Amino acid sequence: MTSPAISLETELHWLALRLIPGLGTRKAGKLIDRYRTPQAVFRASRSELESHGIGGAVAQTIVSGCSFEDAAEQQQRMKDAGAVAVPIVDPRYPALLRDIFDPPVLLFVRGRVELLSTVSLGVVGTRRPTPYGVAAAERLSADLARAGLTITSGLARGIDTAAHRSALAADGSTIAVLGCGVDLVYPSENRRLAAEIAAKGLILSEFPMGSTAFPQNFPIRNRVISGLSVGVMVVEGAQYSGSAITAKLALDQGREVFAVPGNITSKESWGPNLLIKQGAKLVQEWNDVVADLPEQVRARLISEGRERLIAGFAEGKAATAPEGGNPLSAGPNGEVGRRVLERLKVDTAVALDDLVESLEDYTTPSEVIAALFELEMLGLAKQLPGKNFVKVW
Repeated sequence: MTSPAISLETELHWLALRLIPGLGTRKAGKLIDRYRTPQAVFRASRSELESHGIGGAVAQTIVSGCSFEDAAEQQQRMKDAGAVAVPIVDPRYPALLRDIFDPPVLLFVRGRVELLSTVSLGVVGTRRPTPYGVAAAERLSADLARAGLTITSGLARGIDTAAHRSALAADGSTIAVLGCGVDLVYPSENRRLAAEIAAKGLILSEFPMGSTAFPQNFPIRNRVISGLSVGVMVVEGAQYSGSAITAKLALDQGREVFAVPGNITSKESWGPNLLIKQGAKLVQEWNDVVADLPEQVRARLISEGRERLIAGFAEGKAATAPEGGNPLSAGPNGEVGRRVLERLKVDTAVALDDLVESLEDYTTPSEVIAALFELEMLGLAKQLPGKNFVKVW
């Protein structure tokens, strides 16, 4: 989704509203529900604001307009960092996040703003993972990114870092939700990774520019990770860890919770194993996640995946649809899907070019690619590196 950025004046008012001391997220949201715009909030009288549940001191601060000086400084810092403000009324604001109990009234973002409208999956876990945990996070995050999900995590060391890096390595999309300002990096060891995410993905925070990563910020940050996402996948973590908190927030927000099982002798497996006992979906491969997503989400992933595969194939070889036909009309339950599945082998990879050539008398390259992606989403086929495919036993 694309939409024009808000004006500098409107942005200044949103920043001033966000920077009012003592005005929490819930009360700020209620003011916007009542007045619709921050400009209208600042035009209201003290008595009127107090009648809507705002304390006297906070109401006086709003009326005085003293937060505008700090807002102007924030605007300059945003300009210097290449950051953008996305208020809750902006069409670019994630619809899922807007529906949680206490959505941020303003997001600070840096990078590909369009990722706010993609289908996101939260991937969280311990900062001290085992080699198994790192390997599981890397493999699953890469596979899920290839399936079209945007991998969302918190840029922390450990599982978060593995999830972001794997999504980028798979040419997928990733969002880093910070517990500090988007112009800072915490931990500092992830500075290079943060720069890559800003260039290829998106960095997001509800905290103003220059905000320090205080410990109390991270539970607040975690509700945004789960709020952005259709589900949260936990890869290692203790029973009372931050990832367990995120899973609890996801449940409270009505999101799906997934967990990767671990060694019962490892304390880092206690969190996800307990979640599985409590009803979380056990994840062994990427399709365990996709198959459990809402039907409309799966349909969207399939549609977007078809388009990506067709576009990528067209770069190397012209693909033409039958005259008057729709190149995306064939599915795995149709004739094209059956023919594709017949030519795939369990133990031997078949190259995409060879598969298209073997079927050129029956269908178009575009239909083959569309059928392949649907077969993969259904767990009947698997793509290997180099555009090679195998049948799943």
